[in-house]
Amino acid sequence: MAESYPTLQQWERGPRIVAVGGGTGLSTMLRGLKKYTQNLTAIVTVADDGGGSGMLRQDLGMPPPGDIRHCMEALANTEPIMEKLLTYRFTEGTLAGQSFGNLILAALNGVTGSFEQAVSEMSHVLAITGQVIPVTSADVQLEAVFANGARVIGESQIAAFKKEQDCRIHHVSLIPERPQATPAALEAIGEADLILLGPGSLYTSIIPNLLVEGVARAIARSDAPKLYICNIMTQDGETEGYTAADHLEALLVHGEPGLVDLCLANTDPVSPGLLEKYREEDAAPLTVDRERIAALGLELVERPVASTGGDYARHDPDKLAWAVLEIYRSRAVRIFRGARRYILEE
Repeated sequence: MAESYPTLQQWERGPRIVAVGGGTGLSTMLRGLKKYTQNLTAIVTVADDGGGSGMLRQDLGMPPPGDIRHCMEALANTEPIMEKLLTYRFTEGTLAGQSFGNLILAALNGVTGSFEQAVSEMSHVLAITGQVIPVTSADVQLEAVFANGARVIGESQIAAFKKEQDCRIHHVSLIPERPQATPAALEAIGEADLILLGPGSLYTSIIPNLLVEGVARAIARSDAPKLYICNIMTQDGETEGYTAADHLEALLVHGEPGLVDLCLANTDPVSPGLLEKYREEDAAPLTVDRERIAALGLELVERPVASTGGDYARHDPDKLAWAVLEIYRSRAVRIFRGARRYILEE
């Protein structure tokens, strides 16, 4: 990968990219993309019910702030001390395990009386690049139904329950079903030049967004290229044994025809040490089954986008951003008709 960053003018006029998901994968990608365009929107799931987010959700009746906070941290333009404050976790007392960033969002939620407004105000405080939008303001829970008919409610319960059942997840749904999407989320999708799904946990970070009323339909109807970014590894307690095509089929089952145009898969090898670590968790590098992907009518793009260091097999923010922008540029041209707009080539 070798590319200079855009000028300020190019950055300000960069493509309008909407990234849908949650968790570490989404925030990692945002760290890279924010260097290439100012016009970033993260649409984030609010189905989490575990950890510090789950505690605030239970105690204060607010949507879980964790995934939202991760995205804002990734897009923030603040002093190093503020970054440390946002990620600081208390180690003692009743706040043990709680993130300071979560508490800021909880306080803003109380001050403004609206979680959407709280996210907006915190975005201003952190001077983030782009915007972060909760996919819905509804208080939702995630239910998983397994191939044997068993079911469990609660995002944090799914992995352990799946291991007990020893079978695949058949589908997931939200309780209540089809909650209303935030208007800002649907507006951003409608104006997007590029829509990204993932990377992230298939059933607990990406698909929950598609179950919100109008979201899958808005993505499918968009003229923008729609790119699914494959995970590097399968996920213990969620997608053991899944191939890239299995992931895509699950997305389409929970979404609508036209939800995805292309998928991006990693070609970087995973180090032997990491492979052994993941093997102990029944996880393995994702198999890219090219013929099945082609049979789904989808285009496959393979690029080296993995990080070469660290204790986990994750995407490299810069390599992933460069690959995403390269894919976008190869399929879109800039047309000026009085105002900036990107359209697909015929």
